Amino acid sequence: MLLFLLLLLFSFGIVFLLLRPTRTETAVQQQLVDIQDTRAEQRGETILKVEGYSSNPEISSIVREIPGSSETLVLIRQAGLTWTVAFVMGISVVAAIATAWISSLFLPGLVLALVAGVIAGAIPYIYILVMRELRFRKCDQLLPEAIDLMARGLRAGHALSAVLEMVADEIADPISTEFRRLHEENSLGIPLREATMNLVSRLPRDDMRFLATAILLQKETGSNLAVILDKTSAVARERARLRGQLRIYTAQGRITGWILCVMPLIMFGLLSTVNWNLEKLLITEHAGRVLVYTGLCLMGLGILVIRRIINVKV
Repeated sequence: MLLFLLLLLFSFGIVFLLLRPTRTETAVQQQLVDIQDTRAEQRGETILKVEGYSSNPEISSIVREIPGSSETLVLIRQAGLTWTVAFVMGISVVAAIATAWISSLFLPGLVLALVAGVIAGAIPYIYILVMRELRFRKCDQLLPEAIDLMARGLRAGHALSAVLEMVADEIADPISTEFRRLHEENSLGIPLREATMNLVSRLPRDDMRFLATAILLQKETGSNLAVILDKTSAVARERARLRGQLRIYTAQGRITGWILCVMPLIMFGLLSTVNWNLEKLLITEHAGRVLVYTGLCLMGLGILVIRRIINVKV
């Protein structure tokens, strides 16, 4: 059963990667969405951009009332995905129900089927969290370069709005996308403080908070922003260096944690494939199921402990 689920997830992953739109297609689609949003004023609606709960207004109003929908929208934005909340929740519910139903046909215990369904339903959110973390790490790598470009532009006599546009044009994604949105919001009349706080909400990283603090400090006190940005860039680079060293020092602990978490599942699947009679007692007998539940709980506790040890704040 485990091998079947792994094969199913692997197949879905391959199909998703093959059907994933390119960057050009995503950019074109985003431009079309922005053009469609600008027509809201002509229809007598609000000029504010509607949140991406769903493309259907009726479904959007329903999804908006579901607990956790706003948090899901924040995760989607931070991951830089174009999905809607209705799509994520729909895929999660369908995967959970289908997996629980299929698992109930093979597993004697209802609890195991429910656990399999919950795990399958959490896969879309796990994917969003992984993409979010990868995007944050890329932002951390590109942000010092963006800050240096802003400092050079200010020394050359450019205004802050022009410097933001330069960063949007010169730096790679995802920094360029976020700074372009910051520049557009500021150009359309949103106050700089609000636009900057929106940027921080989309990229809630400490280095981005330092940059936002420097920009708002210069806006309110009139200090030398170029000097502040130089110091902010130096701090960001030093933090990046320390994070790299910590990843090297904690590599053994992270690898050990992955091995301890994945190896029991792999061995269970291999032994079940070779001889099901060796492993069926863990599923069919009450004592075996108790051992399985206890082992899963201890594995979860071990994951939390290992993550607590190797997760060093910089």
